[in-house]
Amino acid sequence: MRAAFALAACLVTTAAAVAATSPSAELQQAIGAKTRSPANVQRDAWRHPAATLMFFGVKPTDTVVELIPGGGWYTEILAPYLAKRGTYYAAGGWDKGLNGVKALQAKDAATYGKVKLAAFPAAPGQPGVPDGSADVVLTFRNVHNVKMGGAANAEKAFAAIFRMLKPGGTLGVVDHRLPEVRDAAAEDKSGYLKESTVIALAEKAGFKLAGRSEVNANPRDTADWPEGVWTLPPSLRLGDADRAKYIAIGESDRMTLKFVKGR
Repeated sequence: MRAAFALAACLVTTAAAVAATSPSAELQQAIGAKTRSPANVQRDAWRHPAATLMFFGVKPTDTVVELIPGGGWYTEILAPYLAKRGTYYAAGGWDKGLNGVKALQAKDAATYGKVKLAAFPAAPGQPGVPDGSADVVLTFRNVHNVKMGGAANAEKAFAAIFRMLKPGGTLGVVDHRLPEVRDAAAEDKSGYLKESTVIALAEKAGFKLAGRSEVNANPRDTADWPEGVWTLPPSLRLGDADRAKYIAIGESDRMTLKFVKGR
């Protein structure tokens, strides 16, 4: 028991430990790019892009897949970071799931023209990420949506991620964290997941947990809000009701998990 506890402790990386290492000039340049929207830049205080990408070990020479990029918050950083020496795939629903990235491409082809679009999950005839081609797969605040689609859906997604990665490749997951003592039924509707749930899905697909980081933690988030995680910023689904309270709490408490595909 003591040995297991010691191993778990070694896997945890604190925000202070990550912050002690300075980001590379290329990463600093990408995060500070003038092409980023001001609204997205304001959220850096909650999303910690430099520390998060450093924890996942993302290098400018990597082939990186971001799953379900939504409006392109991380696209604004990853596209310029990987443009010269790496490859960046934005992978999501082929019909509408990549509209945010397509809008960025239409607005600024010079910055986002090299972004490769792929379907996830890829149906026959749709372009996907080639098996064994990715150094890193990243997904930010998406696993809860996949899980709410059912256990079989989630297992299928993690198996597809495993196939994308090269041996020794990294899967980085950030998602809203449900305390382990809570009823697991809350995962079906709250937007929060237990770390143990994500770890079990990844391990079933063949991944090994390589580390945890608290860089995206928020101890003020108790994960028991009337409209789930969407009660908090940036969604603020309750509108003006207790708005100041939820803004003071800030964005959600988030797990940050790093997995590796065995060689």
